[in-house]
Amino acid sequence: RKAAIRTALNEQAGRLKATVAADEALLDEVTALVEWPVVLEAGFEEHFLAVPQECLILTMQQNQKYFPLLDQNGKLMNRFLLVSNLQTEDPSHIIQGNERVLRARLSDAEFFYKQDQKATLESRLPKLSSVVYHNKIGSQAERIERLQSIAAHIAKALGADAAAAERAARLAKADLVTEMVGEFPELQGTMGKYYARLDGETEEIAEAIEQHYQPRFAGDNLPEGKVATAVALADKLETLVGIWGIGLIPTGDKDPYALRRSALGILRMLMQYGLDVNELIQTAFDSFPQGLLNEKTPSETADFMQARLAVLLQNDYPQDIVAAVLAKQPRRLDDVVAKLQAVAAFKQLPEAAALAAANKRVQNLLKKADAELGAVNESLLQQDEEKALYAAAQGLQPKIPAAVAEGNFQTALSELASVKPQVDAFFDGVMVMAEDAAVKQNRLNLLNRLAEQMNAVADIALLSE
Repeated sequence: RKAAIRTALNEQAGRLKATVAADEALLDEVTALVEWPVVLEAGFEEHFLAVPQECLILTMQQNQKYFPLLDQNGKLMNRFLLVSNLQTEDPSHIIQGNERVLRARLSDAEFFYKQDQKATLESRLPKLSSVVYHNKIGSQAERIERLQSIAAHIAKALGADAAAAERAARLAKADLVTEMVGEFPELQGTMGKYYARLDGETEEIAEAIEQHYQPRFAGDNLPEGKVATAVALADKLETLVGIWGIGLIPTGDKDPYALRRSALGILRMLMQYGLDVNELIQTAFDSFPQGLLNEKTPSETADFMQARLAVLLQNDYPQDIVAAVLAKQPRRLDDVVAKLQAVAAFKQLPEAAALAAANKRVQNLLKKADAELGAVNESLLQQDEEKALYAAAQGLQPKIPAAVAEGNFQTALSELASVKPQVDAFFDGVMVMAEDAAVKQNRLNLLNRLAEQMNAVADIALLSE
C-alpha cells in the first residue's frame, strides 16, 4: 500500500513537473490511515502563497495529512495531493471538500502572519519577561541578556561581526511570542527570520536568527557563517551550562533538557572552528549571576563534553585511537580529525606496537619518580644505550614540535619509528631504577623527554594491546 501511494504521488507530481514535499513519517501515517488509497490533485488560492511556505507546508502536512508540491525551484505551488480512502467515478466532491477544509486552515495562517507584522521583533522583547525559561534561572528576557554577551564574545574570537552577533542573539527568541509560533512551535527561528527581514534587519542577522537552533539533531545541518555559528554556540552553551549548573544533570535515559544533544551540537561546530572549548564554557558560566550555579559546573561540563566527544568520534574511528587522541584533553577540536587519521596511519606501521608498549612502560616508570623531572645531564649518561637514546631524542626535538605546529601530525608520529632501535636497546641494556639516585633521576629525565615527544600528538600507550 505504501509503495502504491508513493508511486501514485510521484506520477501525479511528475505530470505537474513538481516534486512532493513529504517525509517518510507522513507517508507512513497516511499509509496507516487508508485501506484503498486513491491519490487526488487539489488546489488553493494563489494569494495564500504570500505567507511563508514553511507555514503552509506545516499546516498541510501536520493538520490535514496532505502532500504539498514544490516547483523546480523548490517553491511551494498552489496545488497539493491528497490520499482518499474511496475510489469513485467523480471525485470532485472529495476534492472540493478537502479544498474547503484547507482554505480555512490557510486563512488562519494568513491571519496570524498579518497580525504578527503589526509589531516588530524588537517591540516584542518585553513580553519575554513573562516567559519562564526555568524557575531557578529566570525568564527568556534574562536569558537573552546572557546570549548577547556570549554570542558577542564568540563572534570576536571567530573574527566575525560582534555587533551583528549580539543583535541576532537579542532577537533570536522574540518570535516565541508571535501568533504564528504560538500556533506552530516548530516554526520558531523560521518565523524570526521572516519577521527580521520585514523589520529591515540585515540578511546575516535574519539567517542567524533562524539557524541558531541548528544542529537540532544528529546529522542536521550546521549554521552557515560565523555570525550564525556564534549565536548557535551561545544558545547551546548557555543551555548546557545553566541547566547543568542548577543540578539537572542527564541520568541514564533521562535528559529532559536535551543536554546531550546540545553538547554534540557544540562539538560539531567547534570541530569546524579553532576555539578553546574550556574557555567558552567558562564564558557561559561567567554570564550567569555569581553564586547562581554550582561552582564545579565548568569542570563538570568540560568532562561531560569530553565524554560526548568520545561517543561522537567512535562512530567513525576505533575506540583505542579515539582514546589515544582524547587522552591529551584537546581544547581545540578543529584538528582532532587530522590527529585521529594520523594515529590510525601510525598504528599501521610495523614499529607502532613496540613503541606503544615502550611508551606504556615509560609512563609506568615515570610514576615512580621521587623528584620533579627536569633536564637531562649528559655527564651522568653512563651506558652506550642511554647515550644513543639521548642522541635520538635530541634528533627528534626540532622535528616533532615543528611538525605538530604545522598540523603535520602524521609526519610527527612517523618520526617516532626512527628511534625504535634505540628505545629497544635502552630497555634491554639499561637499569632505569639505578642505585645511584642521581643516575636514576637522570634516566627518568631522559625517559620524560622521550615521553613528551612520543605523546606530542596522542597518548600512543593506549594503542598497546
